Amino acid sequence: MGVIKAVCISETKGTQKQNVGCAKFIVNHGIENDAHAGNWHRQVSLLSLEKINEFNAKGANVFNGAFGENLVVEGIDFKILPIGTRFKCNEVELELSQIGKECHTKCQIYHKMGECIMPIEGVFAKVLKDGEIKVNDEIHILQ
Repeated sequence: MGVIKAVCISETKGTQKQNVGCAKFIVNHGIENDAHAGNWHRQVSLLSLEKINEFNAKGANVFNGAFGENLVVEGIDFKILPIGTRFKCNEVELELSQIGKECHTKCQIYHKMGECIMPIEGVFAKVLKDGEIKVNDEIHILQ
């Protein structure tokens, strides 16, 4: 089990996301009003709070949403889970669809630190069931 620590969106691609505290998740789309939503396999991005904290301990000083992640979760190391793993948070169900991503353009974090954790630690999921997720909700691994 994990705990949602941030729910982040951005209105345009290529910008850092902002913690909005609560959002609506839509089947086969993603998060309402998020620039990366759409009918594809990377509808929602997730990152472990512990990985952000480790990166900040190196001097990064980044905030939730800085890597473009939608959900920051405490208590789950996503990158060790297999593709197809399903999660449930309230009525929302997500399915892990991709681990990591290729970084085509180096972000400000990469230029400052010489590395970025999202391409290695970040994961992506599809929305299987509609609902709402807010900060401090529990998220459970179903399989």
